[in-house]
Amino acid sequence: MPHINNGQISANELLTSMLFIRQVEETISTLYSEQEMRCPIHLSIGQEAAAVGVCQALESADQIFSTHRCHAHYLAKGGDLSAMIAEIYGKSTGCIGGRGGSMHLMDTSKGIISSVPIVASSIPLAVGAALADKIDGRKRVSVAFFGDACVEEGIFHESANFASLNNLPVLFVCENNFYSVYTPLNERQPDRPLTALADAHGIKSLHVDGNNVLQVLEASRTAVEYCRSGKGPFFLVLDTYRWREHCGPNYDNDIGYRAESEFLEWKEQDPVSNFIDALKASNQLTDQELQSITAKLQEQIDASFVFAKESKLPTPDEVSQFVYAENE
Repeated sequence: MPHINNGQISANELLTSMLFIRQVEETISTLYSEQEMRCPIHLSIGQEAAAVGVCQALESADQIFSTHRCHAHYLAKGGDLSAMIAEIYGKSTGCIGGRGGSMHLMDTSKGIISSVPIVASSIPLAVGAALADKIDGRKRVSVAFFGDACVEEGIFHESANFASLNNLPVLFVCENNFYSVYTPLNERQPDRPLTALADAHGIKSLHVDGNNVLQVLEASRTAVEYCRSGKGPFFLVLDTYRWREHCGPNYDNDIGYRAESEFLEWKEQDPVSNFIDALKASNQLTDQELQSITAKLQEQIDASFVFAKESKLPTPDEVSQFVYAENE
């Protein structure tokens, strides 16, 4: 395990970010049965390294566009946890006033511009933002997070073609967890690397282990620098795996679309526990330090859930806000 000496982020900071996401989502999973979070949830447990590695390569002004599985991206980019939990609880203190729930997180102060559940819809939004930045001369990178099924949508190809032709500073990040709900990748797409899709549009690409946060960080830095320097778009493929059901807090290996043995093989590649082991082996982390980190994070998380539960629901007069543009 190499030490990280770039002056930007330490190995312990990478671990803390992944642990934070893991503990937040495990707490959501534990409390979801209370029936106070009245919206669907799509958890990223098992996929934390992808979000952290990409977002830690970004500058604060860079913008991200996420999907229905957005908690990890929101937190990795620095989104406000209390506002996120309150949003999932449908409270007026939520990041969009309780209007959207789990799948519509945003925090523009942190460059989290939108999270949209429509498959592949993050992609054209990021491309449009990158076009605006190029027109206005801003040295900013826009990131589109999406899953492997999104490359089956026409909008991916239209957006990739447009970004390539116009040399836009947009980073396409495909978190390949091998399933579209219950259908595996090999039943949906031909046997070819996903990076071949980037090649078809003349876009430079990298394919790395999405469960190795250092590999993701290194690849993301390369990609972000490429985009920021005016060379055009970049495509990252990050292989990873979701542990929980497609939508919901539980495990679903019993319903037959994936084998328990497959799940256990991927669980051995846990991005969090493997990184912890590597840090301990290189004397960068002790058991006492780990316990201190997890305890402090959980204290913050618990406080955010108390805040959300104690916050007020939106009032009827707020329903029409932001539905129509205000008249000047």
